[in-house]
Amino acid sequence: MPPVIMELANSMLREPVSVKVTPVSSTVDTVKQSLYYVDKPHKRNLLLHILENRDVKTALVFTKTKHGANKVAEVLAKAGIPSAAIHGNKSQTARQKALADLKSNKIRVLVATDIAARGIDIDLLSHVIIYDIPEEPETYVHRIGRTGRAGARGTAIVFCDHEEKKYLQQITRLIKKDIPVVDNHPFPASIGTRQHTTRAFSEKPRGRGKVGKVRRRR
Repeated sequence: MPPVIMELANSMLREPVSVKVTPVSSTVDTVKQSLYYVDKPHKRNLLLHILENRDVKTALVFTKTKHGANKVAEVLAKAGIPSAAIHGNKSQTARQKALADLKSNKIRVLVATDIAARGIDIDLLSHVIIYDIPEEPETYVHRIGRTGRAGARGTAIVFCDHEEKKYLQQITRLIKKDIPVVDNHPFPASIGTRQHTTRAFSEKPRGRGKVGKVRRRR
């Protein structure tokens, strides 16, 4: 649960008890994670490219905003990919229908915001695609946990543009592992974005230690 929601709950409840099944920082081994560096304008093209792979049988695509979810769903519809968007502006009936259509394979992709996706339980969801990296690293763990359930294998794909690299660093620190980078794709990011943020979890802050003597060349 994001810290902001925790603060809201604590302000309303008296002596609340929190029950956790596993630590929030853990990611299951049954989920294969991969990272794609891509410039923001090319994210939609990269998504369409990935969905060309028929191994992506069902996918849950996470966006940051409701407007973003609608835009991605429109792009998929124009490409002829059966999909639906769910977010706070959608009625409960529309959300339930979209979820039922995904489970019955009437649609292949569900585009959702985090709030709309809470409580969703989809068996055998093959892929989770992080279209927009969340600001809270714990949210990333919850997102990819939608796949790879009950011992099944799953795949989590992360898109990262230049502005999202700081959020990626927070995620790698939290899960204490690097996300394997896929460089071989048709929409590579600019050089500044492609500079890897790997091993962020093992970096130690550099303090002001003793200054050594500098030898001058003779």
